[in-house]
Amino acid sequence: MIDFEAARIKMVDNQIRTTDVTSHSILNAFLTVPREVFVPSRLQPVAYIDTDLEIAPAPPGGVGRYVMEPSPLAKLLQLAAITKEHVVLEVGCGTGYCSAILSLLAGSVVALESDAELAAQATSKLSELGYDNVAVVSGELAKGYPAEAPYDVIFINGAVSIVPEDLLAQLRDGGRLVAVVGTGNASLAKVFVREGGAYSESAFFNTAVKPLPGFGKSEAFVF
Repeated sequence: MIDFEAARIKMVDNQIRTTDVTSHSILNAFLTVPREVFVPSRLQPVAYIDTDLEIAPAPPGGVGRYVMEPSPLAKLLQLAAITKEHVVLEVGCGTGYCSAILSLLAGSVVALESDAELAAQATSKLSELGYDNVAVVSGELAKGYPAEAPYDVIFINGAVSIVPEDLLAQLRDGGRLVAVVGTGNASLAKVFVREGGAYSESAFFNTAVKPLPGFGKSEAFVF
């Protein structure tokens, strides 16, 4: 029998604290959310290793879907600086692991997913675990979810080649979008801030995370 609680503590101590993540709210969220619930049963024994875990295989010519590895996910969420006053749009919620973490950080979360089966899994798992400030919605990832805009924070849960104007336009004035832009090890964690009708962009660190489908050039790369 695997002691998942002990595994969660080791994950936070060995993978997240060691990568300059100091936010107490983020550390507590990673200690609380059961990652094993959000991965296929065959991967539950390795749910807490520091790697991306596949939740949907790649379709022909497309990309697979993954639960992002803990350390870059925690660093990206720290960049987002989310508080309980914030309404957050998560782009690419997958099975809902990051959505559950966001639910503990934010006031409310709109979790957007393009894959109907993953969206159904996320809805079921989040409801079952009581993360009731998350609404899972379906649609094209690159188009965001304008019906609930504007958002204080938009978090893109995977690497993209470009950040579409459609997403930036859904930020509240002063709001920020956090994304990994690029492919492979050359990718950069970036924060885009809306200031009136303009956007500023800052790069923070290199990281390699799995790409999301539907963002143009990134789909041409094979990982």
